[in-house]
Amino acid sequence: MSQILSIAAGGAAGAVLRFWVSNGVYALLGRGFPYGTLAVNVIGSLLMGLLFVFFLERMSISAELRGALLIGLLGSFTTFSTFSIETLNLIEQAEYLKAGLNMLISVAACLMAAWFGLVLGRQM
Repeated sequence: MSQILSIAAGGAAGAVLRFWVSNGVYALLGRGFPYGTLAVNVIGSLLMGLLFVFFLERMSISAELRGALLIGLLGSFTTFSTFSIETLNLIEQAEYLKAGLNMLISVAACLMAAWFGLVLGRQM
């Protein structure tokens, strides 16, 4: 039960953090493209790669803390469902180029960020 509560607490923190970061990015860059969602997904992917290495290969931390940070915090910080609906909205608005770019950049940037996090974590 303590692991479930840890994940829930991490999830609440990740959701609030996602709101702050994505809205901050939208305030800077506008809402003409899903910049906020892209930013949190890339940042979350980088952190997932980095923390995965630290928590599973480098240090011994409790399952509760690992779950709170990897599943809860980063799981709610990243926004794949938001990415999906924003991309579908672009398609429905006949913004096919923006929709295609969002899909391409999101997938490529997040995979590269997660890989970079793994590499960075293994070199530290």
